[in-house]
Amino acid sequence: MTSPLRKEDDHLHSEYMQIAMGPSHPAMHGTVQMLLTLDGETVVDVDVRIGYLHRGFEKMAEVCTYNQVIPYTDRLNYVSPLCNNVGWVMTVEKALGIRTPERSEYIRMIVCEMSRISDHLTSIGAGALELGGFTPFLYAVQAREEVWEVVEEVTGARLTTSYTRVGGVKADLTDNFAERWAHAKKEVERLIVDVDKLLTRNRIFYDRMAGVGVISKEDALDYGFTGPALRSTGVDYDVRTYAPYLLYDRMDFDVPVGTNGDNYDRYLVRIEEIRQSFRIIDQCLAQMQPGPIKVDDWNIVLPPKPAVYNTIEGMIAHFKLIMEGVKVPAGEVYGYIEGGNGEVGFYVVSDGSGRPWRVKVRPPCFALMQALKPMIVGGLLPDIIPTFDTINMIGGEIDR
Repeated sequence: MTSPLRKEDDHLHSEYMQIAMGPSHPAMHGTVQMLLTLDGETVVDVDVRIGYLHRGFEKMAEVCTYNQVIPYTDRLNYVSPLCNNVGWVMTVEKALGIRTPERSEYIRMIVCEMSRISDHLTSIGAGALELGGFTPFLYAVQAREEVWEVVEEVTGARLTTSYTRVGGVKADLTDNFAERWAHAKKEVERLIVDVDKLLTRNRIFYDRMAGVGVISKEDALDYGFTGPALRSTGVDYDVRTYAPYLLYDRMDFDVPVGTNGDNYDRYLVRIEEIRQSFRIIDQCLAQMQPGPIKVDDWNIVLPPKPAVYNTIEGMIAHFKLIMEGVKVPAGEVYGYIEGGNGEVGFYVVSDGSGRPWRVKVRPPCFALMQALKPMIVGGLLPDIIPTFDTINMIGGEIDR
């Protein structure tokens, strides 16, 4: 019987080599394993195995109140947690049939765009590092540090922010936020220019990226691509413009679109999206006015502390929200936003209690990982690295 690894029509009767790449391989980040079938350095076949980082988000969410789920959303895409925070509470608010005050919507947009910048800087920097570009990695991480300093000042945390609440946000922007953001923006813009100069026209970087990891527009749509990976193929789909939420319909910004669907276009799309996020944040700061940051309903948001300590109504409302949670009308709802890597969606079924009966998350990276096999089969073994990096897979959101 012929070995499944035996090459066809090979007079030397040689065999393909089968090796395991990951999960301990540095480029797999401990979260993915690829069983590769190689003909020399050419990838003949691959079995991509996910699930080495298991969060169990959906089942954990079903035993928590709606606000208790927020810290778990931090750990889906932990590089842009604020997008997940906002997506979750907006889905619950959709089920409640409420809309939060205008100022809170501007704040949510600001923190989402800061998270998007952080996500793209991480993807660009780590991708450069794994191709040997240590200096642009340091520049990107330094730029991300500037953003995280501002995020920490607003939310109290750098990574696991848990900033939003059903009905609003945890706290208002700091008094000196505009000045802090202006300083951070100036530093990030300077560092992005340095990264651009080091990478975009770098002969080695270009040769490793251009024409590698290609996927067509049609295949990307069939696989369910969203985000920069889809836009790199030429599809102008961005949830912020296609189905505007919050106050994105008031924003003037461009959606970068590529043409080739390769690693290089995915890199260029992210570079430009960082600049567009700057525009959105600046417009939010110029447009927003003072006002409440939460809905005025003690059935949804916690009463102020003086009311809790000094009135029986405040104390009871606080107790019921903490112990029982926000009572969401029975039914089902799907909410979605534009995350760092694409469409982040939450499907929630409520039985009328303070805890979701069923939760399903639609993470962008799960769809992207489906297409990794056709994107790398036929290419070379070293080409797996930049392709995997430009997909920007985050293990915390794809476990099933």
